Amino acid sequence: MSTTLQPTPTSHLQFGLARADITPPVGIYHPMWGAARHHRATGIHRPLTAEAMAFAPIGGSGPTILRIQLDHIGMTVSHHQALLTHITAATQIPASQIVTTFSHSHAAGLFAPDRVHLPGGELIEEHVERIYTNVTAAAVVALTNLQPAFITYGVGRCTLATNRDYWDDENGFYACGFNPDGSADDMLVVARITDKEGQLLGVVVNYGCHPTTLAWENTLISPDYVGAMREVVEEGTGATCIFALGACGELSPRHCHQGSLAVADANGRQLGYAALATLSTMDPPAHDFQYAGPVISGATLGTWQHKPQSAERLQQAAIFAGGEYIVELPQKPLPDPVALEAEMEEWGTKQQEADQAGDTLAARDYGARLERARRWRLRVQHLEDRP
Repeated sequence: MSTTLQPTPTSHLQFGLARADITPPVGIYHPMWGAARHHRATGIHRPLTAEAMAFAPIGGSGPTILRIQLDHIGMTVSHHQALLTHITAATQIPASQIVTTFSHSHAAGLFAPDRVHLPGGELIEEHVERIYTNVTAAAVVALTNLQPAFITYGVGRCTLATNRDYWDDENGFYACGFNPDGSADDMLVVARITDKEGQLLGVVVNYGCHPTTLAWENTLISPDYVGAMREVVEEGTGATCIFALGACGELSPRHCHQGSLAVADANGRQLGYAALATLSTMDPPAHDFQYAGPVISGATLGTWQHKPQSAERLQQAAIFAGGEYIVELPQKPLPDPVALEAEMEEWGTKQQEADQAGDTLAARDYGARLERARRWRLRVQHLEDRP
């Protein structure tokens, strides 16, 4: 039997949104890349933002969920827990109902506690406290802004993401970079959020692609491609754009690992225009697409029209907070912290010797190996051995 109704993916709920600035100060410790030779950020490419989104059931009974999205590489356990504590104290929303996600820009700065002793590290704690304050204030405003809303979902495609598992035949190992022989997930999901009158409240762009355009040559604070993507969408819609990074372990831009701000912006525009194209395909809020019957013309034409969603459809769209699902995964054995300390000392000594000898390439490579060991040491501090 032929399909006569195409349901539009829809959520019906209460929604509130607010944005905060979380741009670090110039001079703060910056490099995410082991190959970088600088310590302090020398300027700002584009501002970093955080968006707080509040979700609640349309009927008013049930949990309120906060979703916090930050232009940040990520947070250590201690910083993340402190952020949740601040938000809970101000909003009374328990930490179990707060979801924190990150754009994962590798040019946004690295503000872990183990960087405090490095040049620019003296600015880290004050900036992290500013993040707590500004994001918490945004969460309060988002809750204040709760109102009935519809979220309409659309699926598009964007070729920004490419496979980044390149096999280097000459050296006999994998290099993390563009792999023209590999496949990549190009799915783009866009959520259009409107009020009950159909006015646009916000646009969520969900896409999987590492924000790694800017690498060790870049010394500026940047949201990477996410910044230009937001600019394109916000100029095209007049509404706040929120980026939600999708699964992207093996995905990054074709043009990546460089210092060009122009390339980062071009990558962002590519995704932004794809998001706008996806928005243009969406049906009106709270409408489905229904077959309206034939029309006799030069040919017999099949006609379709938008149909307001029925009470039953709206009730289905209002189902909220289906539950939490936890999947246990085995953990690999962790490196020995003592061995990591020794490795850090070894590579640090070699880097100093190479610098003194004027061998900049060797010094960069030794510094990168030192950074690998330093990051493993930080990870081990926050992980526990489990079978």
